Amino acid sequence: MATASSYAPSQSAALTSSHRTVIVASSLGTVFEWYDFYLYGSLASIIGAKFFGGLDPTSQYLFALLAFAAGFAVRPFGALVFGRIGDIVGRKYTFMVTIILMGLSTFIVGLLPSYASIGMAAPIILIALRLLQGLALGGEYGGAATYVAEHAPPGKRGVYTSWIQTTATIGLFLSLLIILIVRTSLSDKVDPADPKSLTKWAEWGWRIPFLVSIFLLAISLYIRLKLNESPVFAEMKAQGKGSKAPLSESFGQWGNLKIVLLALFGVVAGQAVVWYTGNFYANIFLTRALKVDPNTADTLIAIALAIGTPFFVIFGALSDRIGRKPIILGGMLLALLTYFPIFHGLTKYANPDLAAAQEKSPLVVVADPATTHFQFDVVPKPAGTKPTFNSSADLATSILAANSVSYTIEKAPPGTVASVKIGDKVIPSFEGGPLSVADFNTKIAALRKDIGTAVAAAGYPAKADEAKMNKPMLVALLTVLMIYVTMVYGPIAAMLVEMFPTRIRYTSMSLPYHIGNGWFGGFLPTISVALVAAKGDIYYGLWYPIIVAAISLVIGLFFVRETKDAPIVD
Repeated sequence: MATASSYAPSQSAALTSSHRTVIVASSLGTVFEWYDFYLYGSLASIIGAKFFGGLDPTSQYLFALLAFAAGFAVRPFGALVFGRIGDIVGRKYTFMVTIILMGLSTFIVGLLPSYASIGMAAPIILIALRLLQGLALGGEYGGAATYVAEHAPPGKRGVYTSWIQTTATIGLFLSLLIILIVRTSLSDKVDPADPKSLTKWAEWGWRIPFLVSIFLLAISLYIRLKLNESPVFAEMKAQGKGSKAPLSESFGQWGNLKIVLLALFGVVAGQAVVWYTGNFYANIFLTRALKVDPNTADTLIAIALAIGTPFFVIFGALSDRIGRKPIILGGMLLALLTYFPIFHGLTKYANPDLAAAQEKSPLVVVADPATTHFQFDVVPKPAGTKPTFNSSADLATSILAANSVSYTIEKAPPGTVASVKIGDKVIPSFEGGPLSVADFNTKIAALRKDIGTAVAAAGYPAKADEAKMNKPMLVALLTVLMIYVTMVYGPIAAMLVEMFPTRIRYTSMSLPYHIGNGWFGGFLPTISVALVAAKGDIYYGLWYPIIVAAISLVIGLFFVRETKDAPIVD
């Protein structure tokens, strides 16, 4: 823990104009981070079709999520690179570099040619941009949180740094707003004479939100150029007390490495999965599982974000009074206890016809368990070829998963050709392996039609009926999810800054934050969607955030110390 020193931040508790400038400038990178995050996630289906065109629709979506997650995978490495620079060279210089890299990477996605234009080069360049951005993001948050905390007066670090968390939501809200404006403006219909024609939105309009990010970059650079170096860091350097080897000091000495591990597994991992579930997976659940119109889903979530955003500051200020741990761990506990009833409630109020059909006409796939697989094909297939997973069971479950229909698997004897039971109707599948491509395409089209007809006859709706939605209840449930997000995320920056000494703070706090949010959180959409597809239960993906939050709750409760009264300087 840090100890008291002469080079402390201003003792004034008032929020001065210079404090506001520090908070705004530091927070703009977080706006950028989450603007891109939600932009990419909301447009995953279009990005999958544009850049992974050689795959089937389900794999396109999963690969788009994986490309998204690739940026999160390298964030810890960015934390090491830029954290070291931040502890040696300075906070301001480092997050000037990181925001330039982030902004340009987001902007270039809007210019990138599609798979149809340049083939495999398109997904390769897309993934490269995501990796570059992930590296930059690894250095952004730690610098922003450290910079603000080192300017904050004693007893105000929770509320000051909570503004960074608030602007994360502003980034999400901004992305939703721009998507809604552009998509609504370009919502023209396809050409009836050309069934393969696209709307202007699907053809090129989706690029506009990425291109708009260049204005965010310009504003961010303008404000950050006006900043001075952190006073705590500047005086520490003047006194010759800076670290010459922050990596070895942070992770090569057990005393500090132990705190890094506790920060990761006892605080950040649980915070990350709660954040991603409330702010991102809820949108996936509404649009893919419940078939809510994307504009409606975005609007509902935007309202919940607007209602919930002030609670970042409320819980940040409250953490200055009662401590960081009770609020962060309390948010995790509430989440893991209530996720299942909340998401069942979303189904009831967003798509009551689907909820009724699931109860009255459950779907069963009768199959040999040995022929059912976790269907994730890492090798792109040209359009029109047979999928890698072409057993009768895999074909039946893939069609149901593509239609977001829950099902259970009933064990059948070895060698049985799988079938789908919907009420009293039985639809046989077929073995795709022995068939030619032409015969396979004919039979799969017929199977899709048969299953689709039977599913519709059983009361499963093709999409959510907006007239039957209970939108106030949906907003209420989404707001509850958002409140959980504010509880775990509002005080997190202050807590991480307070856990580590000044000389290695940037490096030490950045790594657990980005492993937690980049790996545990960033892979949540892919893992949860894959779990749903594998199990056939639209709620099964919730087990991932629940288990991770439960682990963090236990470790945090028994092994992580309260930090609110810890001095910020060495």
